[in-house]
Amino acid sequence: MASPGLGTFCCPTRDAATQLVLSFQPRAFHALCLGSGACSLALVLLQLLPRRRPAGLGAPSPAPPASARSPASVRILRAIAACDLLGCLGIVFRSAVWLGFPDFVENRSDGNGTGVWPAAYCVGSAMWVQLLYSACFWWLFCYAADAYLVIRRSAGHSTMLLYRLAAWGLAALLCVEGAVLLYSPSMSRCERDLEHAVPHYVTTYLPLLLVFVANPILFRKTLTAVASLLKGRQGIYTENERRMGAMIKIRFFKIMLVFIICWLPNVINESLLFYLEMQADLNGSSLKPVRNAAKTTWFIMGILNPAQGFLLSLAFYGWTGCSLEFRSPRKEIQWESVATSAGERACLSSEGSHVPCEHPTCRRAAGVGGHTSDEALSMLSEVRIGSLEMTFC
Repeated sequence: MASPGLGTFCCPTRDAATQLVLSFQPRAFHALCLGSGACSLALVLLQLLPRRRPAGLGAPSPAPPASARSPASVRILRAIAACDLLGCLGIVFRSAVWLGFPDFVENRSDGNGTGVWPAAYCVGSAMWVQLLYSACFWWLFCYAADAYLVIRRSAGHSTMLLYRLAAWGLAALLCVEGAVLLYSPSMSRCERDLEHAVPHYVTTYLPLLLVFVANPILFRKTLTAVASLLKGRQGIYTENERRMGAMIKIRFFKIMLVFIICWLPNVINESLLFYLEMQADLNGSSLKPVRNAAKTTWFIMGILNPAQGFLLSLAFYGWTGCSLEFRSPRKEIQWESVATSAGERACLSSEGSHVPCEHPTCRRAAGVGGHTSDEALSMLSEVRIGSLEMTFC
């Protein structure tokens, strides 16, 4: 489980609502986290690791030029995959240690200075998971921002550096700041009251809520810009371009669907725990449905949080683990035709006749139109149905 409030679980003075879920079937919960995390790791590696081309498929295609090999979108996808893999590995390690050495883990609650190593393990593993998933949230936001900026032709060569600074820098800054505010002046005194933990929750939930709110807006603006770009200067919207726009829309929808499925239980669970904490007696019979809902969403988090990496790989690429082929002939988007369509349309005169291709005006229009269309759609060129060009290959 990768709750943004994971660091609060290391506090010996937990609130009653947090203790309610932590004490509910802990061995079953950590076993569930371990199983979900291990399955997700195996499936993601099966999806993303390069594989040999079977004999008889012909010689491999030549490598693309260095300038076209790693556009910003591909590097962003690599960063998202790396954060998911390492964060899921942290969940597996944390649950495995808890299941294998439960006495060692529980020694952190002594508060007498004898549980230094258990406390270090708890805080260290919590910060590891929180940092990587927070960075993953920032990278997902950068992916949406990059899609919009490239389609609007506002992304430059220095944009990737800004993405790295924003994703890793803000994730590390907020993670460290939240930990310092939570564990000061000492770990034995953390979270003695709700106000002491509020800054930590704010810093950890900020990137999560940012993706929930900002990414759908950016994706919608990108889709509007893509439609205008595909129509071209003459307002022609071919069936092929309409299909391409629909595929891009489906891809964005799948990304947001996976994110909502994996992380909405966290928001619901924290809301329920906050509501229980505000009650005078959370063990009252009238609050039993709320307590059951909190426990249920707690276990759902243990399943869905580690599964984000695998589900995102399905959203980006579809299922590819059972096939050794890099490409399938089904419905591959012909981005090259779009790259030249704007330039070709620019050669149409107002009477509908073609300007000869040797004409300087035609060459300039085709060059400019093809270049801008290719640049705008390059970050979306991984969108394929039944085909895969691995970002790790």
